[in-house]
Amino acid sequence: MNLEELNKIAENYKAKKAGFKKKVCVCVGTGCTSAGSVSVIHQFQDQLKNRNITSEYDIVPVGCRGACSRGPIVDVLPEESVYQKVASDDIDALVAEHLQSNHVLRDKLIFSDQADEKVYEKSSEHPFFKKQLKIVLEHCGTMDPESMEEYIAAGGYQAAAKALTQMSREEVIAEIKMSGLRGRGGAGYPTGLKWEMVYKYVNDVKYVICNGDEGDPGAFMDRSVMEGDPHKVIEGMIIAAAAVGAPQGFIYVRAEYPLAIKRLELAIKNCVKAGLLGKNIFGSAFSFDLSVRIGAGAFVCGEETALIASIEGKRGTPKPRPPYPAESGLWGKPTLINNVETFANVAAIINRGGEWYSSIGMPKSAGTKVFAMTGKIRNNGLIEVPMGITLREIIFDIGGGIPGGHKFKAAQTGGPSGGCIPEHLLDTKMDYENLAAIGSIMGSGGLIVMDETSCMVDVARFFMEFCMDESCGKCVPCRVGTRQMHDLLKKICSGEAEEKDLELLEELAPMVKETSLCGLGMTAPNPLVSTLRYFRSEYMAHIKEKRCPAGVCQMKAADAMTGGPVCQK
Repeated sequence: MNLEELNKIAENYKAKKAGFKKKVCVCVGTGCTSAGSVSVIHQFQDQLKNRNITSEYDIVPVGCRGACSRGPIVDVLPEESVYQKVASDDIDALVAEHLQSNHVLRDKLIFSDQADEKVYEKSSEHPFFKKQLKIVLEHCGTMDPESMEEYIAAGGYQAAAKALTQMSREEVIAEIKMSGLRGRGGAGYPTGLKWEMVYKYVNDVKYVICNGDEGDPGAFMDRSVMEGDPHKVIEGMIIAAAAVGAPQGFIYVRAEYPLAIKRLELAIKNCVKAGLLGKNIFGSAFSFDLSVRIGAGAFVCGEETALIASIEGKRGTPKPRPPYPAESGLWGKPTLINNVETFANVAAIINRGGEWYSSIGMPKSAGTKVFAMTGKIRNNGLIEVPMGITLREIIFDIGGGIPGGHKFKAAQTGGPSGGCIPEHLLDTKMDYENLAAIGSIMGSGGLIVMDETSCMVDVARFFMEFCMDESCGKCVPCRVGTRQMHDLLKKICSGEAEEKDLELLEELAPMVKETSLCGLGMTAPNPLVSTLRYFRSEYMAHIKEKRCPAGVCQMKAADAMTGGPVCQK
């Protein structure tokens, strides 16, 4: 494969699609597929065939459009009309009215957050889409994830060609450093610096690993990217491998993501066949082999040394650092590890420049961030927004606010290792520094919204239980500390605790944070610490008054002498 051949594939694909009047994008991400989108595609094809207009309209299976709770999602281009919860029975009207007569169906099918009576015929005008800026998710929802040709026609692999044939390794790394891109897996370490460290270690064998082991409850950012745009991840890995001098790479994906695994493996197979992977890519001296490794779903394997151990066929437990993987990683060789979203940013940076990317977002947190919004919010789904947007804008403008007439109470960022943010901090800017200052973290992008029906003590207990169960057990502070904290939180939720138990919790939290071996234990106390900081009155109500203000916790009957109330769900 050379640049001329790449451009020829793009030209041929565009010519093939030029005759269609409209492009009908039907989401085939995990959420929409489970809601019946494959049947919707078949019904569209049958309707076009019956009307003898198959050659006029292009029915394309695409990745996640973001509105995950409204599937199956159908997006008609070029009008940009998004239809929600489309069923097979709706296809006849969509074909007759919209495709053939150019009348947008303004009934219940048109995408709406149900809080705004206004009908938005163009999705780009709807608040859910309008405030987003898509770099990572640029092609998700408009491109067939199983078509390498469509990715190439959209400019795919141009960045890889540029990096391999027009730039030196040092220039590629300098561009990534200039961009200000930070690792999107949670820690936020500067990506360019990590690349530079691996580049500087001299060794005949190096490795590049993509961490697709997304395990946070309610998180589906990386899954959606792998399912919806696998070639963007692969292209980012090719560029990274060329920059650091790694001839082999692995994409580590949890077994619970079968659709992502299928599409990644198909994309890799097609790239090998086309010469985009393998020997002398784009006629350069660089060769790169890539394969998928499937993990069993252990949360701790999201930690890079545990992930490395898993790929090596060992039990996925973390190792003390140093040495860091950049020096001694997979099979003792220098290894670069970035997560899915990080790699998915790389091609755009090489194409448009590091200066362009650094102009987006905040000075110390450049670019965009993908979030998975779940919980008590109207528009559950996937979004990509510039760093520095406020939490209020995300929840009330993009997310549509809290359903059912309830009030916002808190939002947790960063998954089970994150903190809970109260209402008075809704105007906090979403970047690494600001979130850390208020006791939370960016994490990989999980965002769980809670209303007044949520008990913050129970929330802390839930996430502590998760961390306790997922602890690998290698180090005592995490193995024993998370269990002790969970037992104390459970005691508070049941109305059996005393104030001394709360004091013990406050003593345990920093000890576990400061002495655990890896990030799981170091961040496990975060939900507890943040809820104690902002919702201490709820803890005291459970302890002193033996009641749950939210009515969630099932209190054991109080002693008859105290006359304390009993709270039932």
